[in-house]
Amino acid sequence: MSRIRRLSIYCAITVALLVLHACSPLVNLPGKQIAEPRIEKEFFVTIDGSQLPLRSWLPKDSPAKAAIVALHGFNDYSNSFSSPGSYLSSHGIACYAYDQRGFGKTPDRGLWSGDDAYANDLTSFVKEIRKRHPRVPLYVLGESMGGAVTIVATTGSNPPNIDGVILVAPAVWGRQTMPWYQRWLLAVTSHTVPWMELTGKSLHISPSDNIEMLRALGRDPLVIKGTRIDAMYGLSNLMDEALSQAERLQLPTLVQYGEHDQVIPKEPLFLMLEKMPKTTRKAFYDHGYHMLLRDLQGEKPLADIVAWIDDHSNPLPYGTDSWR
Repeated sequence: MSRIRRLSIYCAITVALLVLHACSPLVNLPGKQIAEPRIEKEFFVTIDGSQLPLRSWLPKDSPAKAAIVALHGFNDYSNSFSSPGSYLSSHGIACYAYDQRGFGKTPDRGLWSGDDAYANDLTSFVKEIRKRHPRVPLYVLGESMGGAVTIVATTGSNPPNIDGVILVAPAVWGRQTMPWYQRWLLAVTSHTVPWMELTGKSLHISPSDNIEMLRALGRDPLVIKGTRIDAMYGLSNLMDEALSQAERLQLPTLVQYGEHDQVIPKEPLFLMLEKMPKTTRKAFYDHGYHMLLRDLQGEKPLADIVAWIDDHSNPLPYGTDSWR
């Protein structure tokens, strides 16, 4: 190889590295601690003073027999638990959900805040809910991305004080189960055009069989339609961590997954289950999609959640522990 050619290659590599460094994915980290986490009316105020919109669904005629903190999925927000929350509250279970950083009506909507931020927010919020319901079991229900946050938080150094975990179609599609071209494309674009937004319309994925609900999401301005590539990169990092830490999840756990889930493939889901303790309760639904709790048959997995909370050892009314 000639000296000129070697020099050209060296210059090209140097320029590429400079470009990658200059365009690294943005992580919108929380600010310094300026307050104690607290609940104020319709907001959860975090340690850096961020106001995360809060929704709750409470039993009307009797004290709550249990409480659930529900974490929404990627690009969604707390309103995703409107129907599930109403169902749970009608069965004596208090349900609370907040918009996670970068989603819904939160500041800096569309920006990713990092694994630690999401996990620490959950731990702080659970502490506040414990104050409201000190003498009943408290669970975290994580849907999709919320499931990944739940795993990372409960297996981390600052875990929430909870009695169990419910993972609904958890986002554990780590890089080890992604096609090589998908990993390569994400790595390149996140370090060259991290601000670019993608819609995913060309993928033709059906997240639910509830068409009216999906149309309502399409009309909802708070549901993110165009996703920054660096947010996808952050989500991939979170899913990597969740999949690797699943074996450390020792709390009573219910995992729910639909046969027709086109968002989280079966391979990473079953890999996660192989890592988890044998006591993990599995519930599979032949007609379920990714948005399992909002499907046309969403009351079935919701009924299973109620039954599992009542008694972890009893058979579930609908979900099966293996594919039929």
